[in-house]
Amino acid sequence: MSGGEAQRIKLVTELSKVRDDIRKRGQKVPHTLYVLDEPTVGLHMADVDLLIRVLHRLVDAGHSVVVIEHDLDVIAEADWVIDLGPEGGNQGGRIVTQATPEGVVRSRSHTGVALQGFLSMHEPV
Repeated sequence: MSGGEAQRIKLVTELSKVRDDIRKRGQKVPHTLYVLDEPTVGLHMADVDLLIRVLHRLVDAGHSVVVIEHDLDVIAEADWVIDLGPEGGNQGGRIVTQATPEGVVRSRSHTGVALQGFLSMHEPV
């Protein structure tokens, strides 16, 4: 089993726990921090949409989710983005900006420029 497949199985297992947590409303449910590294690698676009819904459900259930990701679909759905750069390799590793996705666009960072184009193509009609 690949690392990505193992990660997806773990995510499904955790989501089933969230479903159980929602059923236990009124009871104290432990808060969990989820850290996902590039969870969209190898996923079809439809599966990325499903993953985003799963991540929202985890947050809605009171958990925290940190995602290291390059996929603009995921970045656009984030509550908060920490943009590292300004380039890759030796030219990277510094916080270029941290803001909402719209704030990252205003920063004009490399990610902000790419995200601006993405958001303009995906605006609600």
